[in-house]
Amino acid sequence: MQAAPADASERARLFIALWPDADVRAALAACGERWQWTAGAARVRPERLHLTLHFLGEVPRTLLPRLRPALAVPFQPFTTTLSRAALWRGGVAVLEAEPVPAKMRQLYAALGEALRQLGLPVEERPLRPHVTLARRAGASLPPPEPLRLRWPAQGYALVESRPQPEGGYVLLQRYPEPGAVEGRRPSVAGRSTNPEDPGNSG
Repeated sequence: MQAAPADASERARLFIALWPDADVRAALAACGERWQWTAGAARVRPERLHLTLHFLGEVPRTLLPRLRPALAVPFQPFTTTLSRAALWRGGVAVLEAEPVPAKMRQLYAALGEALRQLGLPVEERPLRPHVTLARRAGASLPPPEPLRLRWPAQGYALVESRPQPEGGYVLLQRYPEPGAVEGRRPSVAGRSTNPEDPGNSG
């Protein structure tokens, strides 16, 4: 007899990301305003904008006490430049980081090794850092003028994507900042937001 599937509350949908401060978030949102969006484009709300480093998917909550300290890898601040607006296959509108900073590659590799040590799968595809601005963007047009959005990264975060009716992203831990605030929900004026699949997001 097959075992019953684990209750959804026993698993957490997780990803590791660069999480923008207020200034970077405002700049990202302003870049989105420069696109010419088609009527059906599903734009990402400003409070949900981020740059994914690793998507973990569904992880047992019992692993969190080991996962959280394991992700505290060596980190050196760096600046990444989002310099290319692009429309990917499937109608995903993004801002791409070009070139990829060496320190970002080092962070990506160190986090990947930490995940492997815990027996978690790690994508084998090369790092292609980006911020997702919209999905179902169809024939939307990126801004014709060049972009150069500088993002000074002072750390990274472990984030949970929660389903409805709660919804939204929850920051479980920031790195390497001491005294990380656990369970703080990114929001605007205290409103939580609906979840989106971070597996395809930036």
